[in-house]
Amino acid sequence: MTIDNTAEAYRNNRVGPVLRASSITASVIEAAREDNPGKAIRVDDKLAYVRIDADGELILRRATLEDTLGRPFRMSEFEVNLSSFAGRIETTDDYVRFYYEKTL
Repeated sequence: MTIDNTAEAYRNNRVGPVLRASSITASVIEAAREDNPGKAIRVDDKLAYVRIDADGELILRRATLEDTLGRPFRMSEFEVNLSSFAGRIETTDDYVRFYYEKTL
């Protein structure tokens, strides 16, 4: 991180999952783009893992994941592939929500 980036780091509101590289990773990326219209979704592929994030909030819906995978999907399958995340997390049987808003 450069000095300029360090000085601005406290303004970072990027949130989202860090997934192990797996058979669902491409579908999660596609679902992130579909479930968060108008948001810039950033994907950082490190081969062994993929960081997916957006500013402030990122939602992944089970129904969208089922559509992108072309099969039934349980959110517990997502959680097994989740190695880390940025922000706070809210999980249900129908969606997972990453969110955080820093205020000064």
